[in-house]
Amino acid sequence: MSVLQHSGRPYVTFDPSNKSHRAYYAEFCEKKTWGRCPVRFILAEDQDNVITMIQTALAQWHTAKEFGKKSP
Repeated sequence: MSVLQHSGRPYVTFDPSNKSHRAYYAEFCEKKTWGRCPVRFILAEDQDNVITMIQTALAQWHTAKEFGKKSP
């Protein structure tokens, strides 16, 4: 393993219910950089960029939290 692979930020799956993950995204929105984020978010296969993936996950999470899960 290279030094960068060994000492790089760990990859994690974005979890909108995780307060730290939401805080990392809020800091990104404010500073316009992931430079101080201690993790790297894994891009889901059905997504084409991390920002849209996070925004979608947050919208779904907040909607479910506010209105509850509705069956079709």
